[in-house]
Amino acid sequence: MNPDFVIIGQLRREYLLPPFGLPRLDAPGGNVLYAAGGLGVWESRIGLVARVGEDYPQEWLRALEARGWDLRGVRLLPGPLDQRFFLAWSEDLRPSRSGAVSHFVQRGLPFPKSLLGFQPQSDTLTAQSQPDPVSPLPADLPLDYLDVKAIHLCALEAVTQQRFLEQLGRAVQVITVDPPGSLMAPTFQRQVRSLVNGITAFFPSLEEITALFWGETNDPWEMAAAVGEWGCELVVIKCGECGQLVYDAVSKRRWEIGAYPARVADPTGVGDAFCGGFLAGYLKNYDPVEAALYGNVSASLAIEGSGPFYALDAMPGLAQRRLEALREWGVKRC
Repeated sequence: MNPDFVIIGQLRREYLLPPFGLPRLDAPGGNVLYAAGGLGVWESRIGLVARVGEDYPQEWLRALEARGWDLRGVRLLPGPLDQRFFLAWSEDLRPSRSGAVSHFVQRGLPFPKSLLGFQPQSDTLTAQSQPDPVSPLPADLPLDYLDVKAIHLCALEAVTQQRFLEQLGRAVQVITVDPPGSLMAPTFQRQVRSLVNGITAFFPSLEEITALFWGETNDPWEMAAAVGEWGCELVVIKCGECGQLVYDAVSKRRWEIGAYPARVADPTGVGDAFCGGFLAGYLKNYDPVEAALYGNVSASLAIEGSGPFYALDAMPGLAQRRLEALREWGVKRC
């Protein structure tokens, strides 16, 4: 069956040193999988749009298909493609994507040979016109994906996100976007204005939206209202352990959503998991608060373990119980 939801993003070969627990070395990762994992807590008919090289492990793709996910949007490129991604977390939850060798030495771990020669890609690419070779292009989107209920664009370089939005047009009812961090700067406000115009929801972190309006205002609600005036229906500011701020640009209403008090094991991909969960919740009854609660629960499950599939293995009924608890105490009208 065709998917109801589509996630567009990157597939990566993940080298992860979490703040606690064992490392994940050459394991499936990428924002498209973390977002799909958050969505998969609630929904199963999911399509992925991404790219892989011939050297990407085929057994990983077969495992995704075994979950029932539609991979017709995953394009196999001829030849190898460097999809390695390295991330190390300190115990105080500070991330680092550089100095891979030193991080392994500090932890007394042997450096994996498969990570030799790895160079982290500069974030500045996301604000430039050159697409990342790992990022999908609109041509990779199966035509029948335009008939799905909702599409989420993970954080990709701005030019790629803009091309997808031009391709999607008004064909898809619900479109949500997670911005690339390097785009969120005052010099790129014009590009952000173009990016959010006509979409359903925009998901910057508090740090990102603060950087976008640096020197103009320190009030996150003023920032959200400004983005809403650029043509975006909902602005959802991800505030980490403090939860989310939700602004409805149509009704001018706003809410604070408290984070579910989860046990922190690994923050990798938690923001993506929230976006996936939000998409599932929003399609229930188009209520932004309910959507944020769904995303909040997906994030709470994802942060308690490592890897994009951890939330999918949660105890049956746990997600629903957390959702009901958050409905009781997690929402504050502002």
